[in-house]
Amino acid sequence: MCWSATADLWAGLGIGAVGVASLASVRRPGDAPLAALPLLLGAHQVVEAAVWHAGGGAGPATLAWAVIALPLLPLWLPVGVLTAARPADRPRLLAPLAAGLTTAGVLAHRLATRPVTAEVRGRTLGYVVDLPHAPLLLAAYLLATVGALLLARDRLLRLLGLLTGAGAVVCALLWTTEFVSTWCALAAVASLLLLVWVRGRTGPDPRPIRGSP
Repeated sequence: MCWSATADLWAGLGIGAVGVASLASVRRPGDAPLAALPLLLGAHQVVEAAVWHAGGGAGPATLAWAVIALPLLPLWLPVGVLTAARPADRPRLLAPLAAGLTTAGVLAHRLATRPVTAEVRGRTLGYVVDLPHAPLLLAAYLLATVGALLLARDRLLRLLGLLTGAGAVVCALLWTTEFVSTWCALAAVASLLLLVWVRGRTGPDPRPIRGSP
C-alpha cells in the first residue's frame, strides 16, 4: 500500500510494467510464476487505489485487496520458488509450500465467511478481518513467503528474502504509527530485483541427470 490513491495508482502501473518486462525475459518456463509476481503486486496497488477512492469500507475493491494479500501471496511465492529451483533443491522447499497451502486455505475460508473492511487512517489504510490464531497464521505466512526465498539456492532470491523480511519490518513499524505507508516502495524494490534475477537466468530448465546420485 502507498500513502494515497495517486501514489498507489502510479506505483501499481510502474510495478506492473516491470512485471511485463520480467515475463518477456523468461527463458525457463519454471521461472514464469516468480517473473509474473510484479504483475500481481502492481495489480494489488491499483486495486488499493480504488479502496482509497471508495474511502475504505467493505466493497469489492477491499475484498480483492484482501484476496491478493492474504490467501494468494503465501501460495504464489513458495510455488514460484519451487518451480524455479533445481530438482535436487526442491525437497527443502516443501515446508514453505506446506505452510503456504495451509495458510492460504485458512485465510481463504475466513474471507469467504467473514467480512473484511478498510478504513482510512491518515496516510495509511487499515484492513480489518477476523483471523483465528493470528500469531500462528503470521508465522506460517512468513515461512511461506520470506522463508521460501531464504531457503532458495539462488543468491538473488535469498537477497530478495532478506530485503523483504527487513523491509516488511520497517514498513510495518511505519504503518502501525499511522505516519505513512511505504509497502509500495518495498514492492517496487522487490519487483526490480526479480527483473534482474530473471534476466540473469539463461538456458532451459535444469533437469536431473539420469543415473546421478
